[in-house]
Amino acid sequence: MSTIADRYRVRADAFESKVAAVKADQWENRSPCEEWNARDVVGHIVDMHGVMLRPFGRALGPAPSLQKDPLGAFRAARADIEAVLADPVLAVTEHETPTGKMTAEQHIDRVVSADMVVHGWDLARATGQDDTIDPEEVARMLPDAEGIPEEMRIPGAFGPGIVVLGPEVKVPDDAPLQDRLLGLMGRDPNA
Repeated sequence: MSTIADRYRVRADAFESKVAAVKADQWENRSPCEEWNARDVVGHIVDMHGVMLRPFGRALGPAPSLQKDPLGAFRAARADIEAVLADPVLAVTEHETPTGKMTAEQHIDRVVSADMVVHGWDLARATGQDDTIDPEEVARMLPDAEGIPEEMRIPGAFGPGIVVLGPEVKVPDDAPLQDRLLGLMGRDPNA
């Protein structure tokens, strides 16, 4: 298994544990993502798993309803992506992405895998869970976050209705690395 597949598994395990810990009466709780509740955060992650499959003419397989079983919906989407990562040919197949040509595993790593880290924080915040991001993840992701082009923050730059990132939230220069990462990702770590 590749390092990317291993990293995906660790991130998916962490996200899944947060989904599993959401209580039935918390799914409508507001998240730090404007206009999204806790269920919407999971729905976004499930949807992005589907986006990763499109370049290969694939779609998400049969899954439980997000409304009735968010955990089951996530597990099914996860299995679809893990099948791509486990396929030695498909994982290294290149395709065009909005940021250039990448292999399937590179695209998964940079988009949906990384998304689970930040949206895991969103879900934890929405549902009163521990919102600490693994410090190794923060250190790994911070350099890329510092280089986010401004066009990624323009609503609709990648198509109608698509918002990749919100405006940067300024944090003090001496803020903890997690807070700096969150600010770069458009989140107020103190909200």
